[in-house]
Amino acid sequence: MTVAPVGTSTTTPDPNAGSTASAQQLAGNFDTFLTLLTTQLQNQDPLSPMDSNQFTQQLVEFSGVEQQINANKNLETLVSLTQGRTTNDAMGYLGKTVTMSDGKGALINGAANWTYALDGKAKANTLTVTDSTGKSVYTTAGATGTGAQTFAWDGKDMYGNQLPDGQYTMTLNPVADDGSAVNYAVASKGVVAQVDFSGSEPQLMIGPMEISLSEVAALQD
Repeated sequence: MTVAPVGTSTTTPDPNAGSTASAQQLAGNFDTFLTLLTTQLQNQDPLSPMDSNQFTQQLVEFSGVEQQINANKNLETLVSLTQGRTTNDAMGYLGKTVTMSDGKGALINGAANWTYALDGKAKANTLTVTDSTGKSVYTTAGATGTGAQTFAWDGKDMYGNQLPDGQYTMTLNPVADDGSAVNYAVASKGVVAQVDFSGSEPQLMIGPMEISLSEVAALQD
């Protein structure tokens, strides 16, 4: 895994390697087509020249291949510009605090923290923490009143075993007096220490947890 720690730069892999190979193949087909057409014109019988409709059709095909090559080059340029901008955007997150609103949280040195809020008063509320595989590792009763609440977890499972640092997700199950579900929001924060460029898109590293740029709900210095 290639990472860029705070204060350093990195060289990203070429995102256009596959498209470049395709462009080279298309250009080769274009050159072959042009060679065949030129040879055909040079060796046709002057007394029985190529039918004009057939010749026009070949010119149309010739033009189509040329347009495909130009379109491919333009797309490669566009992809390169987009990748470059995404890389620059990702580097701008280094050292800053990001907020995630999908329930994910990083357990770092045996500590993870979430905030949550209920839309209305609940009769009962259960907090569940799951690991990166979706396995439930901890459950406890949560607050039932409206307004912002906090939950600090020490990284221990229901049997008191210390779990490894990493990505965990907290979900709620608040239930109203009539048995209906109560809407809620949950969030966590973390400082971006590194950016991983080894995949198809940059991943922000918050301790041992990776998140994509699209998972960032808020950003602060």
